[in-house]
Amino acid sequence: MALVGRIARPHGLKGQVVINPETDFIEVRFAAGSTVWTRSNAGEEPLTVTSLRLQSGRPIVGFEGFDRIEDVERLAGLELRIPEAALQPLQPGVYYEHQLVGCAVETVDGASVGEVSKVEGGAGATRLVMNGARGEILVPLASDICVEIDVANKRIRINPPEGLLELNEVRRRHDLPADGRGDPRGRGR
Repeated sequence: MALVGRIARPHGLKGQVVINPETDFIEVRFAAGSTVWTRSNAGEEPLTVTSLRLQSGRPIVGFEGFDRIEDVERLAGLELRIPEAALQPLQPGVYYEHQLVGCAVETVDGASVGEVSKVEGGAGATRLVMNGARGEILVPLASDICVEIDVANKRIRINPPEGLLELNEVRRRHDLPADGRGDPRGRGR
């Protein structure tokens, strides 16, 4: 199941909710008659969309069987998912976020960098967030840096410009104690 949005909160008194979308295809995903799934303590629950309108760029959605604010209050915070088979096909070189999360990242020289934990940003400024031996590492999702993306095998090869991987590394000056406290020149001020 692929994430397509999160229910932010109830909207109005007639059982509608505000959605924080996680899709570029809002009109398709939340069209009247479409089905999305939530997962809660009660298990997976299909929800059939009865209405959609946009307000300030955010979808306001109604679901079948949810006619009052009291009905939808329990949905706040839940993720909305669809089967991966229902995803829109993308152009070559374009990926869904869930395809990138979990990919092992290595340099073209074969050095391990880390594993993608999330994707941040949007069109034009997307970056991969990785957890690695150096801590959190941010790498722009650009074709000249991410030279090979193999989502089927969960692997990304990067050719980072000099210094990129060290940007987020926790730096400790050679003359500081290991805990990072104290005067850098040892004068004990």
